[in-house]
Amino acid sequence: MTRKHKFHNKSASYFVSFARVYWLDIFISQAYFSILEESVSYCSAEKGMEVFAFCFMPSHACTERSRSIYFVFRTYQEDPSGLLRNFKGYTARKLIK
Repeated sequence: MTRKHKFHNKSASYFVSFARVYWLDIFISQAYFSILEESVSYCSAEKGMEVFAFCFMPSHACTERSRSIYFVFRTYQEDPSGLLRNFKGYTARKLIK
């Protein structure tokens, strides 16, 4: 199964969720959630992301393989794959720093 999201209608709204690398609980501090929030704001202001809803969750108690980031969004540039690439790259660089 591919790890890439598939977007058949580039102007549609989509629900996506992201898994953490090796399922590590990296979102255990408010500082990390602040970086995620900053990333959403950045992509909204600079990359044409229209966010309808998002949820950041440190973990799910009911499952070991939980995901931690959920989005319902669309993009004004009709490039959802590029937008997610930019969001992930921006967020990763901030988290690593």
